[in-house]
Amino acid sequence: MDPTPPTDYSSFILDVLRRTRPPPPPSTSVPAPLISQSVLRQCLGLASSFLITDLTTSPEKGLTTWLSGFSSLVDIVVALHARGELELETISEASKACSECWTAAGVWKGMEECRDGVRATAGKLKNLLDEGGKTYRGERVYAP
Repeated sequence: MDPTPPTDYSSFILDVLRRTRPPPPPSTSVPAPLISQSVLRQCLGLASSFLITDLTTSPEKGLTTWLSGFSSLVDIVVALHARGELELETISEASKACSECWTAAGVWKGMEECRDGVRATAGKLKNLLDEGGKTYRGERVYAP
């Protein structure tokens, strides 16, 4: 029986983003949407699953592939915020993904070092929140 091929969250994310980029609006004065936030939320929701599979199917480079994919998604969240387009559901899903990945990294043996990556990535999100760190533009954000 052939071994299970390793998963690669970064490659998955790049493929999804390449295939799902929204078409530019008909008017040239309006900037094209960066990404479908619905698709972004779905990709964020898969972060903890890919954390486990990337590291278990490729122990030598799984942390790198997972962290690259997860960081890319959070960078997109930051870009959406900078453009004034970030939806509350999206930042809440990103916060939830950080929480789930933090938990998975602490529970699964050998994944403790993943918490450093989650901490750094979550710090980018925390910088987007209102003072107090529990709301985004006055609306409550997911918190464990």
